[in-house]
Amino acid sequence: MKAVVQRVTRASVTVGGEQVSAIGRGLCVLLGISLEDSQKEVEHMVRKILNLRVFEDDSGKHWSKSVMDKQFEVLCVSQFTLQCVLKGSKPDFHLAMPAEQAEGFYNSFLEQLRKTYRPELIKDGKFGAYMQVHIQNDGPVTIELESPAPSAAISDPKQLSKLEKQQQRKEKIRAKGPSESSKERTAPRKEDCSASSGAEGDVSSEREP
Repeated sequence: MKAVVQRVTRASVTVGGEQVSAIGRGLCVLLGISLEDSQKEVEHMVRKILNLRVFEDDSGKHWSKSVMDKQFEVLCVSQFTLQCVLKGSKPDFHLAMPAEQAEGFYNSFLEQLRKTYRPELIKDGKFGAYMQVHIQNDGPVTIELESPAPSAAISDPKQLSKLEKQQQRKEKIRAKGPSESSKERTAPRKEDCSASSGAEGDVSSEREP
């Protein structure tokens, strides 16, 4: 999940010439949802956005207060283009969650924001619509946020199989190493032969991870 967070003096969303949402001072959040996002990523991003210290305190000290500290508003806009991957000069959006899944996911993000903060201070655009987003950036201040690699990626069958094979190879090497070392310690030492096999044993053990 990716988010572009802008500190604003005001922001609004217009659809078909009609304003559907507007805020005064606060944050405008453009949110890009990926295929692999889960509830864990929602909670992480909500926490980061609401605790991001981009406002000044009462004494004028910068970078000391969050949107929650100041009781400012938040305007959220779903923006799948944040998940863009360029193929030459052409944008490709295969990493973005499909709209039929993303709408419910985006709504759960808004719900988590409202539950964590004050519901009346959380506004949003119109999911899936062609929107005009009017942002008066204050500063300008723009912060990019990205959630950690989602745990869902590890549950991918191909990735999981790859990790399992790597682990199995490591276990085989560990099991093999002590066995060879044990044989070397117990084997009778002969002049030329033992020196040669000992050298090979040392080289082998150095190559083990």
